[in-house]
Amino acid sequence: MLRHLVLIVAIAVGLNTEVHGSNNFDGPALYQITEPVTHAECPSWDGRNNILYYVDVHAGKMFSYDYTNKEITSITLEGAVSPVVQSKSDPDLFIVGLDRSIVAVKWNREDGNYTTRTLATVSDDQPDCNMNDGKADKEGRIWYGTMDQDADTVNHPNRGRLFRITRDHVSTPEEIISPVNVSNGMAWNKANDKFYYIDSPTQQIAEYDYDNENGEISNRRVAFELKDHDLNASPDGMTIDVDDNLWVALYGGGSVIKVNPTTGELLDRFPIPAESVTSVMWGGPDLDILFVTTSRIGLSDDQIMKQPGAGSVFALTNLGTSGLPVFEADIIDNI
Repeated sequence: MLRHLVLIVAIAVGLNTEVHGSNNFDGPALYQITEPVTHAECPSWDGRNNILYYVDVHAGKMFSYDYTNKEITSITLEGAVSPVVQSKSDPDLFIVGLDRSIVAVKWNREDGNYTTRTLATVSDDQPDCNMNDGKADKEGRIWYGTMDQDADTVNHPNRGRLFRITRDHVSTPEEIISPVNVSNGMAWNKANDKFYYIDSPTQQIAEYDYDNENGEISNRRVAFELKDHDLNASPDGMTIDVDDNLWVALYGGGSVIKVNPTTGELLDRFPIPAESVTSVMWGGPDLDILFVTTSRIGLSDDQIMKQPGAGSVFALTNLGTSGLPVFEADIIDNI
């Protein structure tokens, strides 16, 4: 089911390139919209200003990509940065994972100045863990997960956890799932009564019943099993569309898959010119562009020659669907 050249439309990196959800091509089109970094991750769309945020994890860099003028700006934080969640109260205020800490960052993109405040540090008993993926839910609670720094789940299994951060527990995040290995992608369905979650080494997408009022999950079941579809890769970041289909980045699989979590059906697979696909996020003014982050970490020079776009952010368009608005954090009002 892997689509081939009918999908890929090679567009050289150029900040003046127009990327739209629909264009003159009959089928899906892929655009490279940024230069490569080492390990791009955690894309997040802010529809208030039409800006895509993403990170270069181990370099501590937080980037903004302005959809309107294609300008890219960045700041560098001290530590491994992942993820980035926008705040409801202020579009220049972010809740960021930095090493094992949850940090508020106030970033003035006009002059490049920023200030930070550490809100909490988790997993004191697991000092070799880092924050990994995370998102806000509809009520503004934040869900952040952790993993072993080296993702070595063979020698260091069960070092990760999934936390929930609320206004009442800003300094004392609550453990929701423990232990996990590599806490990764998450999404809520359109009705907001299902929560989807990935612990990457399991090669599964788990579904939970979701109580929005209390932010509680229950009744775990496996919604999608990668091994059942001969997908020899790790599920990484994830998002959902208006039809309640999941879109999942395959790390080591060079592609993004579209999944029906109700039936467990693999609906489609879209190749990306980078082996390590890290995450996905709907964006654009109509939320019909799938932004895809990738990595080149651990690649040899020969491998990079074969996939020079690895580490870039790509835009996948003409997919015949769109995403849901990104929820914003509501745990603090200012820094």
